[in-house]
Amino acid sequence: GTLKKRLKGTSWQNTVGLGLMSLEMSSLSILGIRVHVAHMSQVLDLMETWIWEKGSCKYIVATGMHGIMEARRHPEFKHIIESAALLVPDGYSLVKIARFRGFKINKRVSGPDLMWEACKRAEAQGYRVFFYGDTPETLQALTIKLKESFPNLLIAGFYSPPFRPLTEEEDRTIVSIINSAQADMLWVGLGLPKQEQWMYDHIDRLNVPVAVGVGAAFKFLSGQVKRAPAWIGNNGFEWLWRLAVEPRRVWRRVFIDGPQFMICIARESLNLARLPKSK
Repeated sequence: GTLKKRLKGTSWQNTVGLGLMSLEMSSLSILGIRVHVAHMSQVLDLMETWIWEKGSCKYIVATGMHGIMEARRHPEFKHIIESAALLVPDGYSLVKIARFRGFKINKRVSGPDLMWEACKRAEAQGYRVFFYGDTPETLQALTIKLKESFPNLLIAGFYSPPFRPLTEEEDRTIVSIINSAQADMLWVGLGLPKQEQWMYDHIDRLNVPVAVGVGAAFKFLSGQVKRAPAWIGNNGFEWLWRLAVEPRRVWRRVFIDGPQFMICIARESLNLARLPKSK
């Protein structure tokens, strides 16, 4: 109990969102990265707020241990994710750390779940969605799957960029296509860290209220890659499932990032435990 109180002392309250509605949301520092302790409904409400406000584009990062370690290794990436309007815990390990430090949070906000729930709300409210990333085949399958579940969902468009650096003309064309679609939500599935870099680089040119990086969500929700059952993901074993399904894609984060992350967290927790008790 005493240790948890000291660790919780590293958190802070901040107001996310401006204008029509503000949302009080707790956040904490994990290895020097600010992570918002957000529940799914809070994230969805905040996205709606930004849509109503019709202000400048804001982007959301949903990441877990992999993103935190990437930021630890690369200061430029750390700046990119810290520049996000919201960084939510898409990872069981981050949820466990938050709970250990005294926060009331039971589930992660995973990219696929966030996209699914947002599309459900978009259908009900008439919001327009746009999908950017992955392959044409995946995007076609994704739109078919979403339309089966949400027949009235307004899909403003989708675009699969080439798997190489874009020319300036190609880049301008893509931004023009996205802006012309007049979408309310832009879902970016380029994988970490490419999608976060893309959102950071283009935020000033996008006429979309909110952009969200969702990694492999396009593949999962389209059925291209089988996702772990909910009970596996919610109990912290999705990494084992993905290692079996996509070993070449995730081996590094499992065998290298994972152990390093655990060591870093143990050291951080010990250092925080040594802090003087707050009166």
